[in-house]
Amino acid sequence: MMRSSNMAISSERMEELIGTFRESLKAQGFELYPFKVGWYNAVVSDAHHLSYPEDTLALVLLSTPSMFERSFLPFLQSQSCEAVRDPIDECITHTVSSSVSLCFPNQSVHVSYDYEMLPSRRPKFLAQTAAHVSGAAYYYQKSDVHSPAWGDKKMFGVCIHPRLGGWFAIRALLVFKDVQVGEDLQQKGPPDCVCSREDRIELLERFNFRWQDWSYRDMVPTEESYSPQQREYFLTPPGQRGALLRQWGYLTDTDKTNI
Repeated sequence: MMRSSNMAISSERMEELIGTFRESLKAQGFELYPFKVGWYNAVVSDAHHLSYPEDTLALVLLSTPSMFERSFLPFLQSQSCEAVRDPIDECITHTVSSSVSLCFPNQSVHVSYDYEMLPSRRPKFLAQTAAHVSGAAYYYQKSDVHSPAWGDKKMFGVCIHPRLGGWFAIRALLVFKDVQVGEDLQQKGPPDCVCSREDRIELLERFNFRWQDWSYRDMVPTEESYSPQQREYFLTPPGQRGALLRQWGYLTDTDKTNI
């Protein structure tokens, strides 16, 4: 357990620190949830620990359905897309790095993205665990079902957001290396919106056995979901998305065609 001698800030001061950043990203279709590194490290194996003092401020970044129209399409329109990797990843990296530079010019902020891997091929952070400990979305797992009928079968867990259901994605983890938060920032569990055993079984079976039909995303009533254009994009195999973007007029034939 790592501790720091740095003076901790209050949760009110934390909100002042991240407020402009949060509002900037909200306007572009993202949500931010703060948590302490210690909350995350308490529930993951040593191999996945974040190597910072337990009171260090971290933020988990989610993209909402509106990100596609508010951020991604304008990014393509601006011709900033270099088409050297997945365009969504490129857009989010550009958006986050630009906002961090603008809002935190004097802070040391380490950003890990959901698509990044360590040399060991482990993800840089466990995205769904980060979403759960921050209170953003409940991470439903096999262990949340009493006496499941699946036996020893591997069942992958899935996060459900109280307002967005499954219509969101966990995109990044930001750690403020030199910022510790005081005891007044208390951990609050995420809303448990899939409460019954039967519904949890249904959710995990939809996610594990029928994930392609996206029905797991609608396990709870939602305020937003993907637009028809966004659905078309994500239902298109990754290797064909570049052609779809060119068909929509966002990439020209002179662009690199790695996608």
